Amino acid sequence: METDVNRKIKGYGKIKPLFGSRSGVDREDWFRFNSCKKQLTLSIIFIRAFQLNGDELDRQPAATHWSPLMHLKSVRIAHDRFPTTEAYPFNLPIIQHTAAIDFPSPVTVFTGENGTGKSTLLKALCRRCNIHIWEGMHRARYKASRYENLLHLSLDIVWADGAVPGSFFSPELFRNFSQLVDEWAAGSPGLLTYFGGQSLVTQSHGQSCMAYFQSIYQVKGLHFLDEPEAALSPKTQLRLLDVLSAMSAAGHAQFIISTHSPILMSCPGASVYDFNQPTIARTAYEKTRHYKIYKEFFSHGA
Repeated sequence: METDVNRKIKGYGKIKPLFGSRSGVDREDWFRFNSCKKQLTLSIIFIRAFQLNGDELDRQPAATHWSPLMHLKSVRIAHDRFPTTEAYPFNLPIIQHTAAIDFPSPVTVFTGENGTGKSTLLKALCRRCNIHIWEGMHRARYKASRYENLLHLSLDIVWADGAVPGSFFSPELFRNFSQLVDEWAAGSPGLLTYFGGQSLVTQSHGQSCMAYFQSIYQVKGLHFLDEPEAALSPKTQLRLLDVLSAMSAAGHAQFIISTHSPILMSCPGASVYDFNQPTIARTAYEKTRHYKIYKEFFSHGA
């Protein structure tokens, strides 16, 4: 018997439901739920979409006909639309002093010390691109800025050839996603085929993340990663580096990554942006603070 979810997937297209793009979904379907219910609904659509046949997913192999043209060309920070300059994230100096960022290569890296605004801008850019950020269950907080999730409203983006779907990955949020996949797999074991054939929950954190990367990054789109190295050993980071290199070289996938990892920063051809400066500036890999610290440590020890 065809379910409402299956009917939605057929109506909304083959790839868009995978990533939460709103472009093919009725507005009332998106806004009639409260935050918690909307998160669950989106997750169900996401997971059920993986149960379609592989041919229907329009997955792209490593060697494809896709043009190497980037999906996202640039972003401009519209300071005149800031609702305030006194509260986070609009009080971050680097956000106040940066006018725009270009994305000339398939892999872009944001690097800098903790608190410099890397993840803040990454998430805002993801929201501005209309790509859903899975956040699990919302919980009460002691204190939060009312402006915390509004930076995307002050961003103007330029697409190369129209908007594309995409994904957002964060190690701290991935566990909730893995558990939800496992619950669905209990009734539909074939779902795990798209993640290497094994439960994501029964694997280590790093192994389950790699299964996800190897599956989702075969799909054309714009993919955001927020400090993925937190879940990965150095050896597994090298495996992710291979995936990023292969998928970006294929021409169908573009990646924007916030990271402290010199391994991931070394992705061939990546554009590296330094958040340790007064404004966000492009820099050479060897000139990043992280590279210099690791080089000094391995050369002379602590």
